[in-house]
Amino acid sequence: MTDTYKLKCLILKSDMKLKDIAKKMGISYFSLQKKMNNVVEFKASEIMELSKILNIKGGKEKEEIFFVK
Repeated sequence: MTDTYKLKCLILKSDMKLKDIAKKMGISYFSLQKKMNNVVEFKASEIMELSKILNIKGGKEKEEIFFVK
């Protein structure tokens, strides 16, 4: 499960729009929205790509965002 709040905060800090992030990830805006809102899970490859885009470093930070219980 994704921590939607933390992820949205990182996106706001990045000054990027969701549609631009989705395009860089190779998915649609609506797919990104569904994944962020825990309707659909992120794939491992998408987590890696989004981490690069948002400059998320370290396994602990990724874990706190993408693997919340």
